[in-house]
Amino acid sequence: MPLLSTRGASSAKGFGLTSGLKQFMVDYLVVAGGGGAFGPDRAGGGAGAGGFRESKSPLRSFTASPLASSDSLILKADTYTVTVGGGGPGAGTGPATGQGNPGNDSIFSSITSTGGGGAGYYSAATGGSGAGGGSGAGTGLAAGNTPPTSPPQGNDGGNGFTGFYNPVAGGGGGGATSAGSTGVSGQAGPGGNGATTSFSNSPVTYAGGGGGGGQNAGGGSGGPGGGGNGANNGVGSPGSANTGGGGGANGGTGPEGGGQPGVGGNGGSGIIIIRAPGTAGVSASPGTNTVTTLPAPAGGCKVATFTVSGSLTLS
Repeated sequence: MPLLSTRGASSAKGFGLTSGLKQFMVDYLVVAGGGGAFGPDRAGGGAGAGGFRESKSPLRSFTASPLASSDSLILKADTYTVTVGGGGPGAGTGPATGQGNPGNDSIFSSITSTGGGGAGYYSAATGGSGAGGGSGAGTGLAAGNTPPTSPPQGNDGGNGFTGFYNPVAGGGGGGATSAGSTGVSGQAGPGGNGATTSFSNSPVTYAGGGGGGGQNAGGGSGGPGGGGNGANNGVGSPGSANTGGGGGANGGTGPEGGGQPGVGGNGGSGIIIIRAPGTAGVSASPGTNTVTTLPAPAGGCKVATFTVSGSLTLS
């Protein structure tokens, strides 16, 4: 693999060249796809947000999230594969023991962000951020930051509020900067908050958890950062595209509610953004991905934004 090393800013000598080998200090924002929520006949949990990982060298002036690492990548001139994780599909009617699909990992060089955990009624999965528990799962919350990274890439899902009859409520999915909230009688838990960064030159929030669903109880709101809203006796909302937001849970109206099972929301797709020095040649393919030049210290910087999988060329 063409990665040379990762370096903290204190050891980096800048953006330039070493021993005649052309190489560049590169910062990254890597967000995985959010998990999908399942739709059984009662209140499901909100899905977990995709993992969020970011670096910032002090040689660059943008305002990063609180989760940013100082370990930028040192990359040589080469072409690199960029994999943007899709959101996990939600699921409609089916066995109550089912579970929404996890989000897909996003990968750039040595950095992998893990897809968000899928959510259901009885079960909740771990992931970049963990899914919230459905009303059948109760205290079976799902862990975020799985596998562990430092700084952490996500948080736990919230517990569901159990009960044999309605009203029952699911917990919210975890987000990048906070855990999903626990469902309570009459109100499903909101999704956890995402992380806000100006990596692309203006503040954007990514990786919010999906809101829990309620059966004759209020649906939980999606976490800031693209998390889908949970529903009350209805259809959960999807996570927003290219944010890594978790899918919102259904509020299934089972036999006691007199209606039909709900449908869980899909997870939002992830995103990868790369900052390279202004002196570098930078190109991104396919053409739906973009490269822009921003003014900054040390001669400016170039920002490559990947909304779909492709390749980055440094020269």
